[in-house]
Amino acid sequence: MKTAMMRTIKLGAALILGLGLAACASTPDTADRGAAAAAIAELSLDIRQVRVTVPETLTVSEANVYSPRADIVWREDPPGDRRAQVRAIVENALGRGIEGLPRGKVPAMLDVQVTRFHALTQKTRYTVGGTHAIHFTYVLRDARTGEILTEPRAVDASFRALGGQEAIEAESKGITQKVRITQHLANVIRRELGGDPAS
Repeated sequence: MKTAMMRTIKLGAALILGLGLAACASTPDTADRGAAAAAIAELSLDIRQVRVTVPETLTVSEANVYSPRADIVWREDPPGDRRAQVRAIVENALGRGIEGLPRGKVPAMLDVQVTRFHALTQKTRYTVGGTHAIHFTYVLRDARTGEILTEPRAVDASFRALGGQEAIEAESKGITQKVRITQHLANVIRRELGGDPAS
């Protein structure tokens, strides 16, 4: 009887400890995510501009294999400057994302640096599917002076990519990788800056 009771107590203690650790682990991300939103409110920011940088140091792959070893993998635009194509996609997406955010008195700029943009190759998209691995860092700056107003924040905006028949059916409805990535990134930055994600 005592042994069973001791096991129950130990199990309860372990569960409480586990829940406590989980709460601690999730708290910093939530707090960090709220920092930019708090700055928008406290500093009365009006984000009017998005500037996206895709460093030349990021590697690009055109190999049609399952998982190219590169920072940038993008195939839905014609062959060309993949960094410029990625910059245009991210700028468009984040521009949509800041629409509808509170408009304060201080003109501000969302300054973003892409660190990874890994969509699917043709081989992966039409077979197994996978993950759109998209990472970036951002700060908010005073649009007039360039002064940094928030701490830099790294964002992992990765999400599930469609594959096989699911991808083919989505494309038949006009839902391309670009469409899904654009909507997802718009939602991610809106959430980061304290707005409600679009449906």
